[in-house]
Amino acid sequence: MIAVLAGLASLLLTLAALVLAVPVVVFVLEIAAAFLPARRGLGAVPRPPLAVLVPAHDEAAGLAAPLGAMRAQLRAGDRLLVVADNCSDDTAAVARAEGAEVVERSHDTERGKGYALAFGVAHLRAAPPPVLVIVDADCLLQPGALDALAAACVRWDAPVQARYLMTHAGPTGVNGRVAEFAWRVKNWVRPRGATRLGWPCQLTGSGMAFPWAQVEHAPLASGSIVEDMQLGLALARAGHAPRFCEAAGVQSHFPSSAAAAATQRTRWEHGHLGMLSQHAVPMLRDALGRRDRRLFGLALDLAVPPLALLMLLAFALWGLAGAAAWAGVGAVAWVAASGLLALLGAAVLAAWLRWGRSVLGPWDLLRAPWYALSKLGVYLRFWSRRQKDWVRTERK
Repeated sequence: MIAVLAGLASLLLTLAALVLAVPVVVFVLEIAAAFLPARRGLGAVPRPPLAVLVPAHDEAAGLAAPLGAMRAQLRAGDRLLVVADNCSDDTAAVARAEGAEVVERSHDTERGKGYALAFGVAHLRAAPPPVLVIVDADCLLQPGALDALAAACVRWDAPVQARYLMTHAGPTGVNGRVAEFAWRVKNWVRPRGATRLGWPCQLTGSGMAFPWAQVEHAPLASGSIVEDMQLGLALARAGHAPRFCEAAGVQSHFPSSAAAAATQRTRWEHGHLGMLSQHAVPMLRDALGRRDRRLFGLALDLAVPPLALLMLLAFALWGLAGAAAWAGVGAVAWVAASGLLALLGAAVLAAWLRWGRSVLGPWDLLRAPWYALSKLGVYLRFWSRRQKDWVRTERK
């Protein structure tokens, strides 16, 4: 009986290692590919007229600077539209003072960025632009971003995601610096690597450009807490997988207060895990059925959980398999778990050496596992008290 149980435990741990190998190998491939040179472009294309759509909910205090940066990049024939959505402050007045076109929306139950986007698209339908760019109200466009996004959108005839980074407005602790590095890996290094592999990318929330014909009837009106990721998956299944435009930069700040940061982190992490659990396997199945290489690549990318959780899972499996090997159950799972942990660690180290040293010191990197451990409660609450409703992150 003991031998049977030992064999079963060894089998389960080995199967767990095989399952974990999928996201680890995908993560490692994307990091490694990010070091490759960019593929040759298709040449310059004319920059078409565009509309910048800015969903804004109670953003009056910080709206002027982002709108000024957007307005500075507009050309003749472009439009800047702000949707003042369920606002209780002077968002609409500030937007008008900055020269933006403004529409106001109010609804008792349909609250969230997705509904604001759908409202803005409906307003633009009377005189649709060739390209629609969506930028969050708290984001600063880097110089040349609109030109790069619009040109890439036309060149690829596909949705395009800018390089969207987040930083801290002032000094921050080690957890804040690790979070900034993890964001770089997720929104810069991995999409860069996916592009080198010929894969699409996820939509990450701000700095997104769409051909009008592809976004006009897209499923925008949603209260999803990760409406952008959901939109990207829907477009990919419709044959319009998003592409990554590294040349276009968008930047925002993490919340300054711990409570707001925790709220934002929970929304992102729970939304990400929800999309992974609901869509990764069906997308893989659809991609194989269609023999769609790009959809398959996007499904593999979606199968990678947040980096902190991936690290926790790798360490947990390594510990359990090591304990089982010490008890004489078998060493196969421990060898596999050790290999996966080494691969993951090497990939994180490589990403840090190339893209992370400006935000994260060597000693901070060694303390990253403690940051991952600090997020354990967020992941456990996904199973017990999952966040499903959209909640605006407090900016102050």
